[in-house]
Amino acid sequence: MTLYLRHYWKDERLSFPSKTNKSMTFDGRLVKKIWVPDVFFVHSKRSFIHDTTTENIMIRVYPDGHVLYSLRVTVTSACNMDFSRFPLDTQTCTLELESYAYTDEDLMLYWKSGDESLSTDDKISLSQFLIQKFHTTSRLAFYSSTGWYNRLYINFTLRRHIFFFLLQTYFPATLMVMLSWVSFWIDRRAVPARVSLGITTVLTMSTIITGVNASMPRVSYIKAVDIYLWVSFVFVFLSVLEYAAVNYLTTVHDGKDRKSREKPLPCTCDISNARTMMMEEAYSKPNANGLAGYTQAPVSSEEAADKQDHMVVCLPLANEATGAKKKTLRGLRIIQNTHVIDAYSRMIFPGAFIFFNLIYWSVYC
Repeated sequence: MTLYLRHYWKDERLSFPSKTNKSMTFDGRLVKKIWVPDVFFVHSKRSFIHDTTTENIMIRVYPDGHVLYSLRVTVTSACNMDFSRFPLDTQTCTLELESYAYTDEDLMLYWKSGDESLSTDDKISLSQFLIQKFHTTSRLAFYSSTGWYNRLYINFTLRRHIFFFLLQTYFPATLMVMLSWVSFWIDRRAVPARVSLGITTVLTMSTIITGVNASMPRVSYIKAVDIYLWVSFVFVFLSVLEYAAVNYLTTVHDGKDRKSREKPLPCTCDISNARTMMMEEAYSKPNANGLAGYTQAPVSSEEAADKQDHMVVCLPLANEATGAKKKTLRGLRIIQNTHVIDAYSRMIFPGAFIFFNLIYWSVYC
Protein backbone atom coordinates (compact mmCIF):
# COMPACT_ATOMS: atom_id res chain seq x y z
CA MET A 1 0.00 0.00 0.00
CA THR A 2 0.96 3.61 -0.54
CA LEU A 3 0.23 5.97 2.32
CA TYR A 4 1.00 9.37 3.77
CA LEU A 5 2.57 8.84 7.17
CA ARG A 6 2.29 11.94 9.36
CA HIS A 7 3.96 12.39 12.75
CA TYR A 8 3.09 15.06 15.33
CA TRP A 9 5.23 15.97 18.33
CA LYS A 10 6.43 19.00 20.22
CA ASP A 11 10.07 20.06 20.39
CA GLU A 12 10.53 23.30 22.35
CA ARG A 13 13.99 23.70 20.91
CA LEU A 14 12.39 24.50 17.55
CA SER A 15 10.06 27.22 18.86
CA PHE A 16 10.52 30.70 17.47
CA PRO A 17 8.88 34.09 17.99
CA SER A 18 6.25 35.07 15.47
CA LYS A 19 3.82 37.97 15.41
CA THR A 20 1.52 36.34 12.83
CA ASN A 21 1.68 32.87 14.43
CA LYS A 22 2.37 31.32 11.05
CA SER A 23 4.23 28.08 10.64
CA MET A 24 7.37 27.49 8.62
CA THR A 25 7.58 24.68 6.06
CA PHE A 26 10.77 22.87 5.03
CA ASP A 27 11.68 20.02 2.72
CA GLY A 28 13.61 16.83 3.42
CA ARG A 29 16.96 18.53 3.77
CA LEU A 30 16.08 19.59 7.31
CA VAL A 31 15.43 16.03 8.48
CA LYS A 32 19.09 15.26 9.04
CA LYS A 33 19.52 18.37 11.21
CA ILE A 34 16.70 17.83 13.73
CA TRP A 35 15.36 14.95 15.78
CA VAL A 36 12.63 12.84 14.13
CA PRO A 37 10.98 9.61 15.33
CA ASP A 38 12.62 6.40 14.08
CA VAL A 39 9.36 4.65 13.18
CA PHE A 40 9.55 1.50 11.03
CA PHE A 41 7.00 -1.02 9.72
CA VAL A 42 7.03 -4.34 11.52
CA HIS A 43 6.78 -7.45 9.25
CA SER A 44 7.55 -5.29 6.24
CA LYS A 45 8.93 -7.14 3.24
CA ARG A 46 9.81 -4.03 1.29
CA SER A 47 9.24 -0.31 1.81
CA PHE A 48 10.61 2.89 0.35
CA ILE A 49 10.07 6.64 0.36
CA HIS A 50 9.16 8.15 -2.98
CA ASP A 51 11.81 10.39 -4.44
CA THR A 52 10.34 11.70 -7.70
CA THR A 53 11.17 14.45 -8.44
CA THR A 54 12.60 15.01 -4.98
CA GLU A 55 12.12 13.12 -1.74
CA ASN A 56 8.45 13.27 -0.75
CA ILE A 57 9.16 14.61 2.75
CA MET A 58 7.73 17.68 4.37
CA ILE A 59 8.42 19.29 7.78
CA ARG A 60 6.23 22.04 9.19
CA VAL A 61 7.28 23.84 12.39
CA TYR A 62 4.92 26.01 14.43
CA PRO A 63 6.00 28.92 16.64
CA ASP A 64 5.23 27.04 19.88
CA GLY A 65 7.49 24.15 18.86
CA HIS A 66 4.90 21.75 17.45
CA VAL A 67 6.19 19.80 14.47
CA LEU A 68 4.41 18.04 11.61
CA TYR A 69 6.56 15.48 9.80
CA SER A 70 4.95 13.96 6.69
CA LEU A 71 6.34 11.48 4.16
CA ARG A 72 4.92 9.40 1.30
CA VAL A 73 5.76 5.70 1.69
CA THR A 74 4.96 2.51 -0.22
CA VAL A 75 4.93 -0.61 1.96
CA THR A 76 4.69 -4.28 1.07
CA SER A 77 3.81 -6.06 4.29
CA ALA A 78 3.15 -9.65 5.24
CA CYS A 79 -0.37 -10.75 6.16
CA ASN A 80 -1.13 -14.05 7.85
CA MET A 81 -4.18 -15.53 6.12
CA ASP A 82 -6.34 -18.55 6.86
CA PHE A 83 -7.52 -20.23 3.64
CA SER A 84 -9.77 -22.83 5.25
CA ARG A 85 -12.83 -20.96 3.91
CA PHE A 86 -11.28 -19.91 0.59
CA PRO A 87 -12.73 -18.40 -1.61
CA LEU A 88 -15.58 -17.53 0.76
CA ASP A 89 -13.20 -16.13 3.33
CA THR A 90 -12.74 -12.84 5.18
CA GLN A 91 -9.19 -11.88 6.09
CA THR A 92 -7.83 -9.43 8.66
CA CYS A 93 -4.51 -7.85 7.75
CA THR A 94 -2.49 -5.66 10.09
CA LEU A 95 0.04 -2.91 9.44
CA GLU A 96 2.24 -2.37 12.49
CA LEU A 97 4.37 0.67 13.34
CA GLU A 98 6.98 0.77 16.07
CA SER A 99 10.02 2.74 17.18
CA TYR A 100 13.22 0.94 16.44
CA ALA A 101 15.53 2.39 19.11
CA TYR A 102 13.39 4.10 21.77
CA THR A 103 11.57 2.05 24.38
CA ASP A 104 8.30 3.06 26.01
CA GLU A 105 10.30 4.93 28.66
CA ASP A 106 11.81 7.22 26.01
CA LEU A 107 9.08 7.49 23.37
CA MET A 108 5.33 7.13 23.60
CA LEU A 109 3.46 6.39 20.35
CA TYR A 110 -0.31 6.83 20.08
CA TRP A 111 -2.96 7.65 17.49
CA LYS A 112 -3.83 11.33 17.47
CA SER A 113 -7.59 10.91 16.87
CA GLY A 114 -8.22 7.18 17.22
CA ASP A 115 -9.95 5.63 14.21
CA GLU A 116 -10.41 9.10 12.72
CA SER A 117 -6.65 9.25 12.29
CA LEU A 118 -7.13 6.99 9.27
CA SER A 119 -8.72 8.31 6.10
CA THR A 120 -8.88 6.54 2.73
CA ASP A 121 -10.00 7.38 -0.76
CA ASP A 122 -13.56 6.19 -1.41
CA LYS A 123 -12.55 5.11 -4.92
CA ILE A 124 -10.01 2.58 -3.68
CA SER A 125 -10.85 -0.94 -4.85
CA LEU A 126 -8.93 -4.18 -4.95
CA SER A 127 -9.18 -6.88 -7.61
CA GLN A 128 -9.92 -9.72 -5.18
CA PHE A 129 -10.97 -8.02 -1.95
CA LEU A 130 -13.47 -5.54 -0.64
CA ILE A 131 -12.29 -3.38 2.26
CA GLN A 132 -15.10 -3.73 4.75
CA LYS A 133 -13.65 -1.71 7.63
CA PHE A 134 -10.43 -0.67 9.33
CA HIS A 135 -9.64 0.42 12.85
CA THR A 136 -6.66 1.34 14.98
CA THR A 137 -5.26 -0.19 18.15
CA SER A 138 -2.07 0.12 20.20
CA ARG A 139 -0.28 -2.09 22.68
CA LEU A 140 3.13 -2.84 24.07
CA ALA A 141 5.54 -5.24 22.42
CA PHE A 142 8.23 -6.99 24.45
CA TYR A 143 11.68 -8.04 23.29
CA SER A 144 13.71 -10.07 25.71
CA SER A 145 16.99 -8.36 24.87
CA THR A 146 15.88 -4.72 24.60
CA GLY A 147 12.66 -4.27 26.57
CA TRP A 148 9.14 -2.90 25.94
CA TYR A 149 8.15 -0.82 22.94
CA ASN A 150 4.98 0.99 21.93
CA ARG A 151 3.42 -0.50 18.82
CA LEU A 152 0.60 0.95 16.70
CA TYR A 153 -1.73 -1.27 14.65
CA ILE A 154 -3.86 -0.59 11.59
CA ASN A 155 -6.32 -3.47 11.16
CA PHE A 156 -7.95 -4.00 7.76
CA THR A 157 -10.90 -6.35 7.32
CA LEU A 158 -10.95 -7.68 3.76
CA ARG A 159 -13.73 -9.77 2.19
CA ARG A 160 -12.88 -11.68 -0.96
CA HIS A 161 -14.92 -11.15 -4.12
CA ILE A 162 -16.71 -14.41 -4.98
CA PHE A 163 -17.96 -13.67 -8.50
CA PHE A 164 -14.65 -14.47 -10.20
CA PHE A 165 -14.45 -17.88 -8.53
CA LEU A 166 -18.08 -18.60 -9.35
CA LEU A 167 -17.34 -18.14 -13.04
CA GLN A 168 -13.97 -19.91 -13.06
CA THR A 169 -14.50 -22.76 -10.60
CA TYR A 170 -17.98 -23.37 -9.22
CA PHE A 171 -20.05 -23.04 -12.41
CA PRO A 172 -17.75 -25.30 -14.52
CA ALA A 173 -17.67 -27.94 -11.77
CA THR A 174 -21.46 -27.87 -11.43
CA LEU A 175 -21.92 -28.14 -15.19
CA MET A 176 -19.59 -31.16 -15.32
CA VAL A 177 -21.61 -32.91 -12.63
CA MET A 178 -24.85 -32.19 -14.49
CA LEU A 179 -23.26 -33.37 -17.75
CA SER A 180 -22.41 -36.71 -16.14
CA TRP A 181 -26.12 -37.24 -15.44
CA VAL A 182 -26.86 -37.25 -19.19
CA SER A 183 -25.56 -40.83 -19.36
CA PHE A 184 -28.56 -41.98 -17.31
CA TRP A 185 -30.83 -41.12 -20.27
CA ILE A 186 -28.62 -42.88 -22.87
CA ASP A 187 -29.39 -46.49 -23.84
CA ARG A 188 -27.46 -48.90 -21.69
CA ARG A 189 -26.25 -50.80 -24.78
CA ALA A 190 -24.61 -47.63 -26.22
CA VAL A 191 -21.29 -48.44 -24.58
CA PRO A 192 -19.05 -45.98 -26.51
CA ALA A 193 -21.37 -43.04 -25.83
CA ARG A 194 -21.70 -43.59 -22.11
CA VAL A 195 -18.06 -44.53 -21.50
CA SER A 196 -16.67 -41.56 -23.44
CA LEU A 197 -19.04 -39.17 -21.65
CA GLY A 198 -17.99 -40.49 -18.24
CA ILE A 199 -14.25 -40.35 -18.99
CA THR A 200 -14.55 -36.81 -20.40
CA THR A 201 -16.27 -35.47 -17.28
CA VAL A 202 -13.75 -37.17 -14.98
CA LEU A 203 -10.77 -35.71 -16.86
CA THR A 204 -12.36 -32.25 -16.95
CA MET A 205 -12.91 -32.28 -13.19
CA SER A 206 -9.28 -33.32 -12.70
CA THR A 207 -8.16 -30.37 -14.83
CA ILE A 208 -10.28 -27.92 -12.83
CA ILE A 209 -8.89 -29.21 -9.52
CA THR A 210 -5.31 -29.00 -10.80
CA GLY A 211 -5.80 -25.45 -12.08
CA VAL A 212 -7.23 -24.20 -8.78
CA ASN A 213 -4.46 -25.77 -6.68
CA ALA A 214 -1.76 -24.41 -9.00
CA SER A 215 -2.75 -20.81 -8.19
CA MET A 216 -3.01 -21.37 -4.44
CA PRO A 217 -0.36 -21.57 -1.69
CA ARG A 218 0.55 -25.12 -0.74
CA VAL A 219 -1.25 -25.32 2.57
CA SER A 220 -1.59 -28.51 4.59
CA TYR A 221 -5.31 -28.16 5.39
CA ILE A 222 -8.48 -28.50 3.33
CA LYS A 223 -10.00 -25.40 1.78
CA ALA A 224 -13.68 -24.77 1.13
CA VAL A 225 -13.15 -24.92 -2.63
CA ASP A 226 -11.42 -28.30 -2.22
CA ILE A 227 -14.51 -29.72 -0.53
CA TYR A 228 -16.78 -28.58 -3.36
CA LEU A 229 -14.47 -29.77 -6.14
CA TRP A 230 -13.74 -33.15 -4.64
CA VAL A 231 -17.39 -33.85 -3.85
CA SER A 232 -18.20 -32.92 -7.45
CA PHE A 233 -15.45 -35.27 -8.60
CA VAL A 234 -16.97 -38.07 -6.50
CA PHE A 235 -20.39 -37.50 -8.11
CA VAL A 236 -18.84 -37.69 -11.58
CA PHE A 237 -16.86 -40.81 -10.69
CA LEU A 238 -19.94 -42.50 -9.21
CA SER A 239 -21.83 -41.92 -12.46
CA VAL A 240 -19.09 -43.90 -14.24
CA LEU A 241 -19.32 -46.69 -11.66
CA GLU A 242 -23.10 -46.68 -12.06
CA TYR A 243 -22.78 -47.50 -15.74
CA ALA A 244 -20.18 -50.18 -14.97
CA ALA A 245 -22.74 -51.85 -12.67
CA VAL A 246 -25.50 -51.46 -15.28
CA ASN A 247 -23.36 -52.96 -18.02
CA TYR A 248 -22.32 -55.90 -15.84
CA LEU A 249 -25.88 -56.71 -14.80
CA THR A 250 -27.02 -56.42 -18.41
CA THR A 251 -24.42 -58.97 -19.49
CA VAL A 252 -25.38 -61.38 -16.71
CA HIS A 253 -29.09 -61.00 -17.46
CA ASP A 254 -28.63 -61.59 -21.18
CA GLY A 255 -26.58 -64.73 -20.47
CA LYS A 256 -29.33 -66.16 -18.25
CA ASP A 257 -31.98 -65.42 -20.89
CA ARG A 258 -29.88 -67.17 -23.56
CA LYS A 259 -29.51 -70.28 -21.41
CA SER A 260 -33.22 -70.35 -20.56
CA ARG A 261 -34.15 -70.25 -24.27
CA GLU A 262 -31.78 -73.12 -25.13
CA LYS A 263 -33.00 -75.40 -22.30
CA PRO A 264 -35.96 -77.78 -23.34
CA LEU A 265 -39.19 -77.70 -21.35
CA PRO A 266 -39.81 -80.79 -19.11
CA CYS A 267 -42.77 -83.10 -19.94
CA THR A 268 -43.90 -86.19 -17.93
CA CYS A 269 -46.49 -87.44 -20.39
CA ASP A 270 -46.09 -91.02 -21.66
CA ILE A 271 -45.13 -90.99 -25.36
CA SER A 272 -47.29 -94.01 -26.24
CA ASN A 273 -50.34 -92.59 -24.50
CA ALA A 274 -49.79 -89.20 -26.11
CA ARG A 275 -49.59 -90.86 -29.55
CA THR A 276 -52.76 -92.85 -28.88
CA MET A 277 -54.50 -89.64 -27.81
CA MET A 278 -53.41 -87.86 -30.98
CA MET A 279 -54.58 -90.76 -33.17
CA GLU A 280 -57.86 -91.00 -31.35
CA GLU A 281 -58.37 -87.27 -31.69
CA ALA A 282 -57.63 -87.45 -35.41
CA TYR A 283 -60.08 -90.26 -36.19
CA SER A 284 -62.85 -89.23 -33.82
CA LYS A 285 -63.60 -86.00 -35.77
CA PRO A 286 -64.44 -85.40 -39.43
CA ASN A 287 -61.35 -84.76 -41.56
CA ALA A 288 -61.31 -81.14 -42.69
CA ASN A 289 -59.13 -81.98 -45.73
CA GLY A 290 -61.64 -84.25 -47.54
CA LEU A 291 -62.92 -86.92 -45.13
CA ALA A 292 -66.25 -85.26 -44.51
CA GLY A 293 -68.12 -88.16 -46.19
CA TYR A 294 -67.01 -90.82 -43.79
CA THR A 295 -68.80 -91.54 -40.55
CA GLN A 296 -67.26 -90.83 -37.18
CA ALA A 297 -65.82 -93.88 -35.45
CA PRO A 298 -67.42 -94.69 -32.11
CA VAL A 299 -65.39 -93.93 -29.04
CA SER A 300 -65.87 -95.95 -25.89
CA SER A 301 -66.32 -94.46 -22.48
CA GLU A 302 -63.02 -95.95 -21.24
CA GLU A 303 -61.06 -94.41 -24.12
CA ALA A 304 -62.71 -91.03 -23.48
CA ALA A 305 -61.78 -91.20 -19.84
CA ASP A 306 -58.23 -92.19 -20.78
CA LYS A 307 -58.04 -89.25 -23.18
CA GLN A 308 -59.20 -86.87 -20.48
CA ASP A 309 -56.56 -88.19 -18.12
CA HIS A 310 -53.75 -87.62 -20.63
CA MET A 311 -54.78 -83.99 -21.19
CA VAL A 312 -54.97 -83.25 -17.48
CA VAL A 313 -51.47 -84.59 -16.82
CA CYS A 314 -49.49 -82.36 -19.25
CA LEU A 315 -51.19 -78.96 -19.00
CA PRO A 316 -50.88 -78.30 -15.25
CA LEU A 317 -47.14 -79.05 -15.35
CA ALA A 318 -46.56 -76.42 -18.06
CA ASN A 319 -48.57 -73.82 -16.12
CA GLU A 320 -46.59 -74.57 -12.93
CA ALA A 321 -43.21 -74.06 -14.68
CA THR A 322 -44.36 -70.76 -16.20
CA GLY A 323 -45.59 -69.47 -12.84
CA ALA A 324 -42.32 -70.32 -11.12
CA LYS A 325 -40.34 -68.51 -13.82
CA LYS A 326 -42.49 -65.35 -13.50
CA LYS A 327 -42.08 -65.38 -9.73
CA THR A 328 -38.28 -65.56 -10.02
CA LEU A 329 -38.16 -62.67 -12.52
CA ARG A 330 -40.42 -60.56 -10.33
CA GLY A 331 -38.13 -61.07 -7.31
CA LEU A 332 -34.97 -60.08 -9.22
CA ARG A 333 -36.52 -57.32 -11.30
CA ILE A 334 -34.85 -54.40 -9.48
CA ILE A 335 -31.43 -56.03 -9.79
CA GLN A 336 -31.67 -57.42 -13.30
CA ASN A 337 -33.74 -54.67 -14.90
CA THR A 338 -31.10 -52.06 -15.64
CA HIS A 339 -33.71 -49.53 -16.72
CA VAL A 340 -34.81 -49.35 -13.06
CA ILE A 341 -31.23 -48.61 -11.92
CA ASP A 342 -30.94 -45.76 -14.40
CA ALA A 343 -34.36 -44.46 -13.38
CA TYR A 344 -33.37 -44.42 -9.72
CA SER A 345 -30.06 -42.72 -10.57
CA ARG A 346 -31.94 -39.94 -12.38
CA MET A 347 -33.57 -39.04 -9.06
CA ILE A 348 -30.91 -39.95 -6.49
CA PHE A 349 -27.90 -38.19 -8.08
CA PRO A 350 -29.55 -34.76 -8.64
CA GLY A 351 -31.30 -34.91 -5.28
CA ALA A 352 -28.08 -35.72 -3.41
CA PHE A 353 -26.14 -32.98 -5.23
CA ILE A 354 -28.82 -30.37 -4.50
CA PHE A 355 -28.82 -31.41 -0.84
CA PHE A 356 -25.01 -31.06 -0.72
CA ASN A 357 -25.20 -27.57 -2.24
CA LEU A 358 -27.78 -26.46 0.32
CA ILE A 359 -25.55 -27.59 3.19
CA TYR A 360 -22.36 -26.20 1.60
CA TRP A 361 -23.63 -22.68 0.89
CA SER A 362 -25.51 -22.43 4.18
CA VAL A 363 -22.32 -23.28 6.12
CA TYR A 364 -19.82 -21.13 4.22
CA CYS A 365 -22.04 -18.15 3.41
